[in-house]
Amino acid sequence: MSSMTAPLYDPMKHAELLASYCLDAGAGQRIQVTATTLALPLVEALHRALLIRGARPALRLEYPGQQGDFYRHASAELLDSLHTGDVADMEHTDATLRILTPQDAVQGSDPERRARHARTLSPVAQLRSQRRWCVTLSPTEAGARAAGMTLAEYQDFVSRAMFLDLPDPAAGWAAVRERQATLIERLSRADVVRIVGPETDLTLRVGGRVWANSDGKRNMPSGEVFTGPIETSAEGHIYYGLPTSVGGQAVSGIRLEFRAGKVVAASAEVGQDVLLASLETDAGARFLGELGIGTNYGIQTPSRNILFDEKIGGTVHLALGRSYPETGGLNLSALHWDMICDLRGAAAGEIFLDGELFQSGGQFV
Repeated sequence: MSSMTAPLYDPMKHAELLASYCLDAGAGQRIQVTATTLALPLVEALHRALLIRGARPALRLEYPGQQGDFYRHASAELLDSLHTGDVADMEHTDATLRILTPQDAVQGSDPERRARHARTLSPVAQLRSQRRWCVTLSPTEAGARAAGMTLAEYQDFVSRAMFLDLPDPAAGWAAVRERQATLIERLSRADVVRIVGPETDLTLRVGGRVWANSDGKRNMPSGEVFTGPIETSAEGHIYYGLPTSVGGQAVSGIRLEFRAGKVVAASAEVGQDVLLASLETDAGARFLGELGIGTNYGIQTPSRNILFDEKIGGTVHLALGRSYPETGGLNLSALHWDMICDLRGAAAGEIFLDGELFQSGGQFV
């Protein structure tokens, strides 16, 4: 008789890590949790974990495809006007958690309508950025398909990336923080960053900006260091080889050209209409809000999910749009879109700091 192996993914262990380590939820704190019903086992476990800590969970559950229905059917007034209750709700929230539940690509959703509504929601996004926040993922069948895995394989992949396979996941993330602190010590002394790779030669300035140590508090999983580049400094061109998505719509093979910090030319092999509509979101959408360097060598297989793929050790990602204020970034936008440039293996890309080699072929030197 064969023995049964328990699945590695444990929603209760995930929930405890989120409530204690990521959110540091305390008595009386109002914690807004947003997810679809596909994440119900994790939502239930998290609700209990927050209550045990004395927090006030505020659950925002959606049905799968709800956002797609909104963008297809909402009137112009709903797309373009913000209810005062939405602002008041965020004003009375201490921390937020968004649980991603990968779903199949959205069909027939107008990118321009998404961009319009993103502009409308900008005041709420700004308020959210000023509070404690975290983003995580609950494994789904669609996520497994996108990653080219079975559901069991994908659950294992997600669990290991979050250190849920360790006896003490929080201790694993503390070790990540220490390793990344060493990288930040060097990066903090740099002004000019140059990224070189296939179809890529881009320079940025980061002098005077703050490098953040992403240790799983805001992204679970994590493993990156990031900053807000000086807004008018980007010069050159870059190719993003790893697929990404906006609002469930796939985009890949992105090529951008920058002059004085602004995107002056853009194309995509797949999803060009989505890319061009996003660039027209607002005045800040054509400028960079983030430069991130992936450090998680435990994640090496792209899964077509930005939360994981931007952390891949040996990649860099640059986000168009909104800056994170704690980095000193000043760019304001309703858009924040991370795009990933792979510098590993055959790509043999390089990162230079003030002309000195910092990373080659995806490995720090």
